[in-house]
Amino acid sequence: MTAKATIRRSNVARNRPRTVQRGRGRPAVKRAPSALARAVAAMPVPAAALKRAAGIGLWLLLFGGLIAGILAMKLPQMVGVELGEALGRAGFRVRTIEIRGIDAMDRGAVYAAAADQKSRAMPLVDLEEIRTRLMRYGWIADARVSRRLPDTLVVDIVERRPAAVWQHQRRLTLIDRDGRVIAPVALTELPSLPLVIGPGANLHVTGLNQLVATQPAIRPVLAGATWVGDRRWDLRFLSGETLALPEGQEASLRALAEFVRLDGKARLLGQGFVRFDMRVPDKFVVRVTREPGHRVADDAARPLVKPADSI
Repeated sequence: MTAKATIRRSNVARNRPRTVQRGRGRPAVKRAPSALARAVAAMPVPAAALKRAAGIGLWLLLFGGLIAGILAMKLPQMVGVELGEALGRAGFRVRTIEIRGIDAMDRGAVYAAAADQKSRAMPLVDLEEIRTRLMRYGWIADARVSRRLPDTLVVDIVERRPAAVWQHQRRLTLIDRDGRVIAPVALTELPSLPLVIGPGANLHVTGLNQLVATQPAIRPVLAGATWVGDRRWDLRFLSGETLALPEGQEASLRALAEFVRLDGKARLLGQGFVRFDMRVPDKFVVRVTREPGHRVADDAARPLVKPADSI
């Protein structure tokens, strides 16, 4: 009896992976993942979270489109006004206006400028408009307007300081040291400030202040100054005399220094002189009074002057 041979297949052959033939018998090729896929896989964020983020981004995009449409239809003004009024009814409404920095200016004008609003609802108060309105006043050099919630507007004012009174075309106005016009002033309410006279005199007050500052002894006895011919100053003293200075800042500085020296030596002021003329370099000419019986009190002043009937 012939023994039957039993052939057992090897487990190795059984477990060997099969190669599936496609098409014309070519083996399947695995495609490499894209760069985007690799980047997403490398991120330490779950895929579900990424999907939710994408959804949120889509909603944000839609919301942005909605806002753009509202802007195109000019609806924000309506919505903003209604929202502002609602906040005003909730208590955010201007009930107090606090003004700081006021010294000489009328407080009522500042209050009126701040209170003139279409709405008292705090969110609807236009701070920049209030500041622009305030800056039109000559007294105000600077202004700052702010909200102090829930119900107070704070107005901080920086006032200009008057440095002189400017007389021009029969009108008197206060001006600061830079010549800016502050406000009109009545003849009966003139402050104790120098009086500058003449067209354009206010534009040259800075130079006049610099000139007087070099000789501190002059300021207490200075009554005012006249800008002559748009080129030079005539100084007027409290004792009644006038000093004609030359053209040019440097020449005026030298002339005024010389005048102060001579006055300190011979007491020129208050001695009956009418006018001192120093317009010509190295020449000092005076005009004396013609009042009957009046004479120069200090004879020491005579050698320093050259009398003249007219200048």
